[in-house]
Amino acid sequence: MKPAANQARWSALIVDDEPLARASLRALLDRESDEIDILEAKNGDEAIALIRSRRPDVVFLDVQMPGLTGFDVVQQVGVDSMPDIVFVTAHDQFAIQAFEINAVDYLLKPVSEERFTAALKRARSQGARHSEGGQQHIVSLLQAIASPPKTLARFAVRSAGKTIFVDSEEVHWIQAAENYVQLHTATARHLVHTTMRSLLEVLDPEVFVRIHRSVIVNIQHVRQIEPAEHGESVLTLDNGERIQSSRTYGEVLKRLSSNRP
Repeated sequence: MKPAANQARWSALIVDDEPLARASLRALLDRESDEIDILEAKNGDEAIALIRSRRPDVVFLDVQMPGLTGFDVVQQVGVDSMPDIVFVTAHDQFAIQAFEINAVDYLLKPVSEERFTAALKRARSQGARHSEGGQQHIVSLLQAIASPPKTLARFAVRSAGKTIFVDSEEVHWIQAAENYVQLHTATARHLVHTTMRSLLEVLDPEVFVRIHRSVIVNIQHVRQIEPAEHGESVLTLDNGERIQSSRTYGEVLKRLSSNRP
């Protein structure tokens, strides 16, 4: 996205506490234009100072940072005084949903060149943030990140350039897949960029139970539990799927069995 010859230079601020993440975004910016001043901040305090003193055109703002978060940065600078914002997040399901619903762009780590170009184009477009209702969208987004729901009601799944939402009650079980998890529903499988540990922090513990290092099951879809060898168990789901637990989670299965009618 090279600017026209008579177009004025513009500036972008990268805010991230991870040096490699900043370097990655800087490399992507370098590919987009030779007419750009790139600023960097490794924490929220530096970001606030640079926004106020240098007034960049676009800020790539990490949501989760030690100390001041991305939310804190916007709160302290003020929504009206912020440049165009592209939020950056690793695997925060609440944030992803808020970004999509409120039509404010975001980048999901690791950032692809294609997705970066689209986000940058949108951020630089006239009125991207200043259109009617745009600032209220940002306020709503920040409120959603600051005060997320207690448990995750649905998953945001990116596929083929679009986002679909899957209700958590439709998920039968969840399987770890390296840097992703795979959601198993009655009719489909979906990859989500997050970790098992992160999901366990936001899923309803009365509904989703970990039965293996790499498996979480929705107990509402468990039809039968039967013992297997070496203290393990086999769970049969209401669609006929059979999933094996590990003996490490034997006590969890005992409690689950005792609580079933």
